[in-house]
Amino acid sequence: MPLYYIPTLFTRFDKLIAAESTRHGGISPAPYGSLNLGINTPDDSANVDENRRRFFEAIGAGSSVPFASSHQVHGTEVLLATKAGRYDGYDALITSQPGLLIGVTVADCVPILIYDTQHQVVAAIHAGWRGTTGGIVSKTLEAMQHHFATKPDDCYAYVGTCIDETSFEVGPEVAEQFAPNFKRSDPYTQKNYVNLKAANTKLLTDFGIPSAQIGISPFSTVLNNDDYFSHRTEKGQTGRMLAVIGLKP
Repeated sequence: MPLYYIPTLFTRFDKLIAAESTRHGGISPAPYGSLNLGINTPDDSANVDENRRRFFEAIGAGSSVPFASSHQVHGTEVLLATKAGRYDGYDALITSQPGLLIGVTVADCVPILIYDTQHQVVAAIHAGWRGTTGGIVSKTLEAMQHHFATKPDDCYAYVGTCIDETSFEVGPEVAEQFAPNFKRSDPYTQKNYVNLKAANTKLLTDFGIPSAQIGISPFSTVLNNDDYFSHRTEKGQTGRMLAVIGLKP
């Protein structure tokens, strides 16, 4: 597998850059091997800088692309990004600024990328179980609607690579926050499992985005751990992927 994966849903749009990284093609040693793009990991910062340079170069954004991201806190705050920077306290970013890439880091949580084709607006969302139950997808779409008059029919959305339903075991206090459609209880072990991809896809369709305009990653950070970082599988000692989106300058 290469350094990155481009969602098929977005390949038709010439003005768009959108990709999620894999764990391949970088220089970080184990346990961050090899394309660790996470700033807040114990990996050497020089490794992360070089890995990011390689990733941005590979996706056609250029090694010195203006990039906006945030230190994520598993909340539901949405940042309207107008310039490059490392922000704090946001788990989603939106922008209409051509040439500005926005992105989120993940290693089991769901990255969600949205493109409003009519108003030329993009969004990058980080949704763990807290963000999912807190409706961060809905809040991001509402922010796009508020700032840019985004309409559901104009949106294309990608629900990215994350922990899969068969691997995401949660306690009863987490399970009870999810609707029955998005969780199951093993009748033999009484363990609870949650489907983050399905729960976030439902938030997209609830907003009115047509199902035909939603793409869902076929990959799992756990089942495809050779290709993607998994915080849970690797017991916290691992790297981070980036999911990014932006309008070409």
